[in-house]
Amino acid sequence: MLSAITRTPAPSLADCELTFLDRAAIDYQRALEQHQAYCAALRSCGVDVLTLPAVANLPDSVFVEDTALVLDECAVVAHLGSMAREPESVLMMPALAPLRPLHQIAAPATLEGGDVLRVGRTLYVGRSARTNQAGIDALADLLAPYGYEVVPVAVDGCLHLKTGCTALDDRTLLINPAWVDAAALAGFEQIAVPAEEPWAANVLRLPATLIVNAAHERTNALLAERGLNLLPVDIGEFSKAEAGLTCLSLVFATRPE
Repeated sequence: MLSAITRTPAPSLADCELTFLDRAAIDYQRALEQHQAYCAALRSCGVDVLTLPAVANLPDSVFVEDTALVLDECAVVAHLGSMAREPESVLMMPALAPLRPLHQIAAPATLEGGDVLRVGRTLYVGRSARTNQAGIDALADLLAPYGYEVVPVAVDGCLHLKTGCTALDDRTLLINPAWVDAAALAGFEQIAVPAEEPWAANVLRLPATLIVNAAHERTNALLAERGLNLLPVDIGEFSKAEAGLTCLSLVFATRPE
């Protein structure tokens, strides 16, 4: 069984950090409704969802994926690349501590969960504006005793690795090759998103379902042609905050074997 941790959007969401998008008005009430629908979609797929309360003074705190990496053996608490977001990881620790032994990434290393794509026992980690080489090296050192391999992937033009690349299964990636170093991922079949949908490479993979952004109709049609079971959801208000589907949750095995 899978569990997920989410956090209610802060009323200050419209003040979120932006790097690659121009600021657009965010409808907070609509964002709340979309977040509730997102959590309901997870539950409909059999995921046990814990929703933490909003934190008024942290606009980006709804994007819980960045705060930690939760594996079967342990959880790694991130040191976020944005100074303004540093408190978010600390706030996540009480929720994680009962679930897994905790490790922490410490300065000057930076690591954000949106840069970590796990496929089996390999972690592909984006070297991005938010995750530095020291963060990648620290993660590799922490996880070596557990038998994980860490592979750096250059990211350019988007915020995180998973903005431009996510896994459809253990052999297939959905990718925007303009943003992600496809050569570092050469062992996979790679499906490129249509040029007119550059943000469509972020999907949320669950055991029997792929949660996709309802706005990316052409990409979703490509995935449907492959026989994948798609569950489209609307995250339009969060897209204005440079976020994707994976950003809104930490998903992990409830009782690791």
